[in-house]
Amino acid sequence: MTTHDAVSLPTLRAAPFDPPPALAELRARSPLSRLRYPDGHLGWLVTGHDLARKVLADPRFSARSEWKRNPVARRSLEPFYGAKALPGWLVDMDPPQHTRIRRRLARAFTAHRMRTLRPRIEQIVSRQLTAMAEAGDPLDLVAAFALPVPSLVICELLGVPYSRRADFQRDSATLFSLDATAEQAARAMDDLQTFLTELAAQKSRRPGEDLLGTLASDGELSVAEIAGAGALLLSAGHETTAGSLGLGVLALLSHPDQLARLVEDPGLADTAVEELLRYLTIFQFGVPRSALEDVPLAGETVRAGESVTVSLPAANRDPLRFPDPDRLDVGRNASGHLAFGHGMHQCIGQNLARTEMRIAFPALFGRFPRLRLAVPAQRLSFGGDTGFYCVHRLPVSWS
Repeated sequence: MTTHDAVSLPTLRAAPFDPPPALAELRARSPLSRLRYPDGHLGWLVTGHDLARKVLADPRFSARSEWKRNPVARRSLEPFYGAKALPGWLVDMDPPQHTRIRRRLARAFTAHRMRTLRPRIEQIVSRQLTAMAEAGDPLDLVAAFALPVPSLVICELLGVPYSRRADFQRDSATLFSLDATAEQAARAMDDLQTFLTELAAQKSRRPGEDLLGTLASDGELSVAEIAGAGALLLSAGHETTAGSLGLGVLALLSHPDQLARLVEDPGLADTAVEELLRYLTIFQFGVPRSALEDVPLAGETVRAGESVTVSLPAANRDPLRFPDPDRLDVGRNASGHLAFGHGMHQCIGQNLARTEMRIAFPALFGRFPRLRLAVPAQRLSFGGDTGFYCVHRLPVSWS
């Protein structure tokens, strides 16, 4: 494979729920392609499911932020990559720093912990549905439901005042936007870190039972690390689930046969959530890694220092792993999908996201069985301009 074979990351979609078709064309030729990054660097793009799992599980591929490259151009300087990771931002670290921080945070996100949280999440969902009913239709489902549910949940889990939601939602959206200026991105990062640093310092003086308070009381992490981990969990924790809820509702409304199956059999909620995670894969531009040494891969050699982008949307539509992958099937066994990544950096909040979605979808359609779009689908706007794919607004009616 020569430098002349290098491509830019395909980003142009032909349909709102499907990855760019050019990704499938690349995958059909080879699970590994030469990729040209916006800064001119020549690296690699992984589009096959099996190869994606191998790369994400291989410690020879580093997650350190100072070596990462964004495969899509941003208007501003990259706020996450090209410099040493902020304290606590474990997604941008390798072991042993990553291991030490993740081990401490993981205690709050076990399946057992999610079971204990389930009644509270059900209350939050029910309260938002009641507020929707009282407000009346039409309304924007993103603003009324998809965004506040995960925001309320992550605030309660971390111990962050929900009254500050407008600030952290704005800062998070700015950080993940490709159109934010360098000044806007820097200000958003500084504001988020300052807010969490002040909160972590307060928790260290008066620890509570929430996650930030627990971290402050046990003394295993510094205030800076607690603040950084809190900023990461707060920003990514509500953005990703909000995107999955909004897009998931739209996907079900757009596939009434699949929605009918879920409504008729609420026991399908678990498999339906896994299928929606696979089908939508909102982390749309992939996971960046850097080779620490020469690594033979798919008949090629990835040289030390070269960047590798693992396309999660392409891997989750690989027909060698998921038959008829472009079809939404809420009864499909979608286990093994990579919507949360894979390996040591697999999303630490995946159990929380799953629990929220398993509760939210049946509750929403149970409360509003006549839920439907209030505008033509062609008028909807999607988030091709942000790291997490989403529908920006989702006007719905039910009366």
